[in-house]
Amino acid sequence: MSAGHTAVTTLGAAAGEPVISCETPQDECGVRDVLDRLGDKWSVYVVVELASGVLRFKELQRRIHGGISQRMLTLTVRRLERDGLVKRTVHPTIPPQVEYELTAMGHSLTYLVKELADWSIAHRPAIAAARASYDETHEA
Repeated sequence: MSAGHTAVTTLGAAAGEPVISCETPQDECGVRDVLDRLGDKWSVYVVVELASGVLRFKELQRRIHGGISQRMLTLTVRRLERDGLVKRTVHPTIPPQVEYELTAMGHSLTYLVKELADWSIAHRPAIAAARASYDETHEA
């Protein structure tokens, strides 16, 4: 193991242990950095929309539900490009045409997003019931 890298141990979830654990809590195995990106409001939306293929900026903006400002979309795609998840291509036309697409690493993320969406759908009734139960017992 090279300097500056922390070993990551994958533990058995069946044993009641966390799925992933780091040797030192200070390093967090880089998980926080990734979760900060994917936990923001817009990144997953952009990845989901780009999973269908190459999109121009305005097309991407129109497809994102909930409405994203031009500035926020610009910041989001720049961050995703910096992280290696999105490729930006500028075509030398007047005005310049800019297209965005997922990289191979970005496409690999779509499988995880789909798993999370599937989990969410499967557990939606149980989560709703848990919330209702919690709200009943904590009204006061």
